[in-house]
This record gives sequence, C-alpha cells and structure tokens, in this order.
Amino acid sequence: KVLVLWALVFFVFGFIFYYLPLGGWVIGFQDYKPKNGLFGSQFVGFDKFIQLFSDVTFLRTLRNTLCMGVLNLAFCFVTAIAFAILLNEVKSNSGKKVVQTISYLPHFLSWVIFGGIVLEMLMPNGVISVTLYKLGVIPEPINFMAKGEYFYAIYTIISVIKSVGFGSILYVAAITGIDQELYEAATVDGCGRFQKMWYITLPCISGTIVIMLIFQISSILNTGYEQIILLQNSLNLAFSETLDTYVYKIGIAQSRYSYAAAVGLLKSILSVTLMLLANHTSKKALGRGLF
Repeated sequence: KVLVLWALVFFVFGFIFYYLPLGGWVIGFQDYKPKNGLFGSQFVGFDKFIQLFSDVTFLRTLRNTLCMGVLNLAFCFVTAIAFAILLNEVKSNSGKKVVQTISYLPHFLSWVIFGGIVLEMLMPNGVISVTLYKLGVIPEPINFMAKGEYFYAIYTIISVIKSVGFGSILYVAAITGIDQELYEAATVDGCGRFQKMWYITLPCISGTIVIMLIFQISSILNTGYEQIILLQNSLNLAFSETLDTYVYKIGIAQSRYSYAAAVGLLKSILSVTLMLLANHTSKKALGRGLF
C-alpha cells in the first residue's frame, strides 16, 4: 500500500504538470485573445493550420528542423554506440576513466558557455579560420557563422562533441552486463577484437540500441532551443531557424499565441506519429519494440 501511495503521488504530479496543460492546445483552434481568455476567444477551426502550410517561413523552418534532426540522429546516435564499444576495448582502467571524464565534461557545460566557445572559434580571427588559412585550405579567413550553408555541419559537429560521451553511458552499462564467457569462447575459436565487437557486443546490446533508436526517432523534431538561439544570427537565419526558435519568436515576441499553439500541436502529432511508425517497423523487422 505504501508503494502504491508513492506511485499515486508521482501520477498526480505527472497529470498536473504534463497532461493538464494539454488543454491549452485548444488555443490552436481559436483566435485567442488574452483579454477574452481560453473560453471567450473565437473558435476558428483549422484556419491556423491552413495558414501554416501556406507560410513559406514555416515550411523553411520545418525543412531546417527535419534536416538537423536527421543529421543529429545519424551522427550523434551512431557515434555514441561506436564510442561505447571502442571504450570497452580499452584494457587500462585508468586510461578508460580519463577518456570517459574528458568525453563527459562537455555535457555538463551550459550551452551559454559552450556556445560562446564555439562562436569564438568560428570567428574570422578564431582558431579554426586562422589555422585553415595558414595551412592554405582557404584563401582568406572566414566568418563561419555568417555562412548559412555551413550551419547544418556546425550544428551536427557541436552536437556530437557535447553529447557523445554522456550518450554512451547507457551503452557502456549494457556492454558491462554481457557474459564474459562469450568473449572467452570467441578467443578460443580464434576471433579477433573486431569480430568480437561485431558478433558478440553489438548483438548483445541490440535491444538497448533499438529502444534508444525509437526514442531518438520520436524526438527528431527536438533540435533544442538553447544551442540554436545562441548560434543564430540574421545572416544564417534561413538555415538556422527551427520549430523551437520559431515558436518562441511568434508566440512570445509577436504574441501570436494561436499560431504558436498550432505549430506546437503539429510538432507533437508528428513526433507521436514518428514514434508509432518506428515502433511498428521495429516490431515487424526485429520482433521487439517499446510496446
């Protein structure tokens, strides 16, 4: 009874702070005016959603979000798994601890600090531009943040640097739970390190990989607000504007509450749809999924 009571406390907490606010989605179907309130504003149906898909800015924003989300999934997800597997092959415990500590540190830096470091490095007089210029790779120093076409690559690289260490923790834990007798048997059979990784480590953590992949696919539209807004400027806006920053600007800065609510609702629907599709595909192909 005590355990049920504690579980009920967390259920009530979740209901109040996660499910009750979903009632605010009705704003997306209204011409919401703060002075009229939630129940006094005019109902306009799907007008805001129709405006979304006729808005060039929103379509460009959706393109940016999808591109950055796919790149983030392809590189951050894969590098975290690869890093965990390679880390498992390090035989020196002290060396492994040093590598883990160094790789975890970026995660604990705030985006304000980390973004400031990145901005300084990417300026025309920053270390990257100056180094490339002196090596003869570029004819003159470049302000990378003023080149919108570089933004996807910059976002992906810094996301990998900041998340690869912390993202590998779950896979390192899963690898630790693998029966060591499997590796001993593989050694007796003449398997090398690469063969052990491919035929033992990867299959044994495949369950964890599948679950995390489904979660990553469902959050593909969550590119993050802080890192984008810190790196964003008027020169790269066509490539750096995402749904997270777009909702903030139109909802808070421009006070277009109904339009912002419609964008948020559409994002949630797409995220749930992606999760269901990923889960269904996983169950059909691999026989396992979230539910």
